[in-house]
Amino acid sequence: MKDDNFLREMNARHLWHPMGHPGEAQVNAPKIIKSAEGVGITDIDGHRVIDAVGGLWCVNLGYSNDVVKQAISDQLFQLPYYSSFAGTTNPPAIEASYAVQDFFAEDGMTRVFFTSGGSDAVDTALRMARQYHRLRGEPTRTKFISLKKGYHGTHWGGASVNGNNRFRITYEPLLPGCYHLPSPYTYRNPFHETDPAKLAQNIAAAFEDEIAFQDPSTIAAFIMEPIQGAGGVIVPDPSFMKLMREVCDRHGILMISDEVICGFGRTGDWTGARHWGVKPDMMTIAKGITSGYFPVGGVLVGDKVADVFENAPAADGAIWTGYTYSAHPVGAAGVVACLSETLRLDTKTNAAARGTQLYEGVCKLAEKYDIIGDVRGGHGLMTGIELVSDRAAKTPMDNDTMKRIHQATYEAGTMVRLGAHNILMSPPLVISEAEVDQIIASLDAGFAAA
Repeated sequence: MKDDNFLREMNARHLWHPMGHPGEAQVNAPKIIKSAEGVGITDIDGHRVIDAVGGLWCVNLGYSNDVVKQAISDQLFQLPYYSSFAGTTNPPAIEASYAVQDFFAEDGMTRVFFTSGGSDAVDTALRMARQYHRLRGEPTRTKFISLKKGYHGTHWGGASVNGNNRFRITYEPLLPGCYHLPSPYTYRNPFHETDPAKLAQNIAAAFEDEIAFQDPSTIAAFIMEPIQGAGGVIVPDPSFMKLMREVCDRHGILMISDEVICGFGRTGDWTGARHWGVKPDMMTIAKGITSGYFPVGGVLVGDKVADVFENAPAADGAIWTGYTYSAHPVGAAGVVACLSETLRLDTKTNAAARGTQLYEGVCKLAEKYDIIGDVRGGHGLMTGIELVSDRAAKTPMDNDTMKRIHQATYEAGTMVRLGAHNILMSPPLVISEAEVDQIIASLDAGFAAA
């Protein structure tokens, strides 16, 4: 590796970063994260901080799980790659498929199609939903409905069902036939409804209305995150996902639960859908499936969908999509080890406890700082803080102040993530009580600086 001076000089010269302006990165160079241990990261200047972002909602086991690292390393020497396209497979892929099925059995999932990540998984799920209806003799079911504020990756299909226009406007027109319902966002919603249960009923009614307007025979699937992550950690009423499931069932619409962020213990249960007592027709997974140590994602399907594909004529039931790295043997070995460690460490239990601690700590900060307009979380290790310049008017905080808070929090010992006027946190699920206290103290310093 080149020395530190070279890294500083070349920072942002040749590398364009996701979700940022390439010119801005050259003016304000990104932080160079050079090493990591436990739940902490260290930059090139030797400044160590708690990673309250968990990499990108993904480093559930922290950075020091040697079991997963060893499994990946061993597989590199055994079989570093082979294709899983029809006709060939590999031992880790078979083992990983069983481990995933076993992990999600309570959710009714019985089959997995591996991808390279979450965006791949969403695009694949949307394709499978259309194909499912075509195989059942309903080829007109091609449309998708999703929620505003939802995030489903950045591929063409995922961007089309995304509910944040920042990921859409620049690239429009996107996939036709994608429609959006209001988010279960009590702080800001078109109904001006602050009661979460009533808001859930309003959105379910809007769902029924949209289905009637579009014609039920044209709609393939409804996709949602059980808790909206990148949109600001928007936690719905406990009744919400069940209501949406009931609407889907009445009209023959598939429900896709996007578990890329919510799965593997993040919500305090093994899946977000399970957290709300719902069994979807399909799930998309990624991130925590390998704790971010190797890029792996997947689409899970239950028997209702699987039976249609597996009993269809060969020419029609074939899945004509896939990825070079689908069921990659090294990634699959990481999946098997990561799921085993996830269960052994019972990360969902710690996520529930530490998530409550973090949420309550931030709520106390809201009593101290008027710039905190709303605090969302309390269900596992997902916490969002919406900042305002005027609490009464709910005026969103300006970008420069957000950046100052972010930098001051970092200097005080914690990396957080900015999402518009929100601070988003998703720490590793193995974080300790003392480390959560450090996050809260760093936020306190960050808000004081503003």
